[in-house]
Amino acid sequence: MADQDDILQLIEDADPVAEPSNAKRWKIAVIDDDAAVHEGTRFALSDYSLNGQSLEILSAYSGAEGRELMRAHPDIAAVLLDVIMESDSAGLELVEYIRNEIRNETVRIILRTGQPGQAPERRVIVDYDINDYKAKTELTADKLFTSLTAALRSYQQLERMVQTRRGLEIIIDAASTLYDFKSMQRLAEGVLTQIASLLNVDCAGILVLRDSGDDFSVLAGSGCYSRFIGCPGIKPLDQDVRQMVEEAFRRRKHEFADHRTVLYVRTGSGREVVVLLQSERELSETDRSLVEIFGSRLSIAFDNVILYRQLHEANTQLEERVAQRTRALTQANRRLSTQWMRLQRANAFKNEILGTVAHDLKNPLGVILGRTEMLTELISADSSKDAVIAQVDHIREATRRLTSMVDHLISDAMADAFDISIRREPVDLAALVAEVAEANRPMAQNKQQAIAVSIPTGRVTMCDSDRVREAIDNLVSNAIKYSPIGGKISLQVDGDAATTVIRVTDEGAGLSPEDLSRLFGRFQRLSAKPTAGESSTGLGLSIVKKIIDMHGGNVRAQSEGPGQGSTFTITLPAASPAS
Repeated sequence: MADQDDILQLIEDADPVAEPSNAKRWKIAVIDDDAAVHEGTRFALSDYSLNGQSLEILSAYSGAEGRELMRAHPDIAAVLLDVIMESDSAGLELVEYIRNEIRNETVRIILRTGQPGQAPERRVIVDYDINDYKAKTELTADKLFTSLTAALRSYQQLERMVQTRRGLEIIIDAASTLYDFKSMQRLAEGVLTQIASLLNVDCAGILVLRDSGDDFSVLAGSGCYSRFIGCPGIKPLDQDVRQMVEEAFRRRKHEFADHRTVLYVRTGSGREVVVLLQSERELSETDRSLVEIFGSRLSIAFDNVILYRQLHEANTQLEERVAQRTRALTQANRRLSTQWMRLQRANAFKNEILGTVAHDLKNPLGVILGRTEMLTELISADSSKDAVIAQVDHIREATRRLTSMVDHLISDAMADAFDISIRREPVDLAALVAEVAEANRPMAQNKQQAIAVSIPTGRVTMCDSDRVREAIDNLVSNAIKYSPIGGKISLQVDGDAATTVIRVTDEGAGLSPEDLSRLFGRFQRLSAKPTAGESSTGLGLSIVKKIIDMHGGNVRAQSEGPGQGSTFTITLPAASPAS
């Protein structure tokens, strides 16, 4: 048998003391298809009170009625919900409706079931956004009191968080608006409007400015205080209002009392502002905190208006002086403009040379470094003279390319400055690609990478061999740089009578859609990172595109996405374009 205090007994109660009609009460909903549960719940909670508020209990007898009830009363604080009603899952479906369809995240939901095994407690708590799960047999009067109290306290905390968030959003929106006002009166009107919006309540207000000494002026008023707008001082104010304003200027701090709120603001320029509010309801702790935060921003807003006025006056004087000097400076400005254009062009020319040289010299230097390391190993191993000579030849060739590249980079920069065309001649691209692959092989071997070359013989194209070599070399070195240790890099040459196509494919980190959209821009940093800590200036691909564009061709990149590798394709006209 249950303990005596767990048994609900019907007794004759005296008539309860009637509550004031406007007293605030906690709204809770009982949604259950058993009328006896509604009766028992109402009796068990008949004398319930939390924070001086009693309960308003609303009833629904099915999941469908529950939906209507929740839609009609969004301020319900807690729901005592039966799991099984018109269907075995009616209660759980209602939970989904409350959380996902009407987006009510603050209401606390306590599931009650007469058949606990029908919906295992752990699964329900994990799968559904509920706050408690009880069998009806264990929700005795005391336990119902405890569960409901915990739910209401949780609801109260969530509501405070929601109010705070809404208030902070209003403060953020208001900040930019207040700083846009260009006169004291408009700013004052905006302050009263924003405070009413912040508190979500109709309130009367008055804003008084003390500029210096006892020089008072009423800048704005709303509600019953609107008649005082424009008063030269505070004497025309009602006696009680005047006393509160004078006391606020004397006390120099905020005050919250019943339905009246007094804000004191001192600006950086020494001016003082008092805002007096009279609201329909007493402000909560959350409301007061938000009002204080809002008040802390007003000092800047008022000083902003003052500074704007001073700036406007200074600008007027300055415009008059500038107008007098404009004619004398016009000719000087024209000369300076011409010189500035020349300096910009020279600076761009310098940056182009430095950026390109800094990037493109790294690849031949890498070849020299790799061959030097191999030469050191050969000497240490007492290798044959022929092997040593071969490595020296590679170093000599890379150095020659380095010197040639410097010359052509300078020539390229000059071409940018003076629009000089490139030099075209018949070039065996198959042999050129093979040379590039061989030159980059030591760097690939350092990362245990393989370079596979698939090229036809005798593929002749009209182009500038040094420029195209530079473009292909950039793509191959990038493939080595961004491919993983032990990866594979493929070079392929094909095409038809009209075009020559060169493809460089790697197994690197791939390219995201964002990378593809800005791939060939100058100084662009992509999402992928070099796999061995190599450096990158972000110039290589822009240089490739520039070279190919000068030949009348195009370069494009393809990738299935991050981690899928990438393919860069160069398409060149096989013959020189018609002049």
